[in-house]
Amino acid sequence: MKKSKQTLTVFYQICKLIPPHLVPKLATKHGVDMKSRTNSPWSHVTSMIYMQFARCVSLNDVCDSLKIHSGYLKTIRNAKPLSRSGLAYANQVRDASMAEELFWTMMGYLQNLNPKFGYGHGYKGVPRRFKRTINILDSTTIKLVANCIDWAAHRRQKAAAKMHMNLNPKTFMPRIIIIDKAAPHDASKARVLCAGMKRGEIMVADKAYLDFKHFNELTQKGIHWVCRSKVNMAYEVIEERECKGKILNDQLIRLTGPKSAEHYQGELRLVRALIKVKGKEKEFTYISNHMTWAASSICDLYESRWTIEVFFKQIKQSLNLVDFLGNSENAVRWQIWTAMLTYILLRFIKQQSKWPGTFSRLCTYVRAALWTRQDLYSLLEACHAKRTKPTRKEVYLTGFDEIWQV
Repeated sequence: MKKSKQTLTVFYQICKLIPPHLVPKLATKHGVDMKSRTNSPWSHVTSMIYMQFARCVSLNDVCDSLKIHSGYLKTIRNAKPLSRSGLAYANQVRDASMAEELFWTMMGYLQNLNPKFGYGHGYKGVPRRFKRTINILDSTTIKLVANCIDWAAHRRQKAAAKMHMNLNPKTFMPRIIIIDKAAPHDASKARVLCAGMKRGEIMVADKAYLDFKHFNELTQKGIHWVCRSKVNMAYEVIEERECKGKILNDQLIRLTGPKSAEHYQGELRLVRALIKVKGKEKEFTYISNHMTWAASSICDLYESRWTIEVFFKQIKQSLNLVDFLGNSENAVRWQIWTAMLTYILLRFIKQQSKWPGTFSRLCTYVRAALWTRQDLYSLLEACHAKRTKPTRKEVYLTGFDEIWQV
């Protein structure tokens, strides 16, 4: 590989993906520029993005690192390192709705740059035979420090925020995100998460989102849904259907509970099947409003819900959603939304560079190279060019006369 003549850092090349006019425009829209005397909105956003890439664990960690590299930082549209108190104040006072809109605007912008952005993510848990749009609903709990954060009190001596999401499993990208306290029940957010669904689309959710009144509304709109059944659900069997293989029951049912029967008066499909979980078969019961799908298709649809669990695991392992730089609700929202912004920037880099490795490996490699002055895509290409797969050959084991074939 030839020596690179690149004079701009990897972090500069990442921040360059954000259009120059975007942050000042959103700062004016949300009134953030009125609260910015010495620390510009762009310097604030740059600091928060750097915190996610470098996985900084404290305000001092962010500010000291950026101060040391202030020369390189200045090349990024004249960004300046913030002081510890300045960054803490910005997170507390500046409206986090700006960070939220920045995320959604950037996601649309990157999709316009590359219409295939998100596809080819490598996760194989989505059944390809479904041509309809699939929406997967779920939430993840983000633990906070209980004795410092009263606004997010959750159970005894616990505090937590919750990220509710409608995920597109085909692109592995979110359609809707709601960040709120952890205390409200998941079902209370279901209508917002399903607001943009159209007739013919499919919604898959865990039993935490089970709300027959809402499910009846979805059925009236022509939206198909699949959900886990609760153990105490009261119903009567109308029709038994033939079962094969791991399918134990395939029935048409009608709800008989006092409230559930009032909220959903139509017929439902109930499928009970043996599903392998961690090498062991367990019995799962699903309900759906679709009457003609094969019972195995309903099982496969619900199993595709694991996509969102993989997504949550990915962002929690790769981004900083553990060590928060502030205790206020606004500061927590700033950090979560910039984490999501960092995620889509990394996903875009992964797709543009055709990175063949894992997402977590990409994060660690970019993190190590943030202040190096090399071309980012050439650097990623060189990383995997050196890692060749082992060829089939004879391996000699020390102390053994035998030769083992690989």
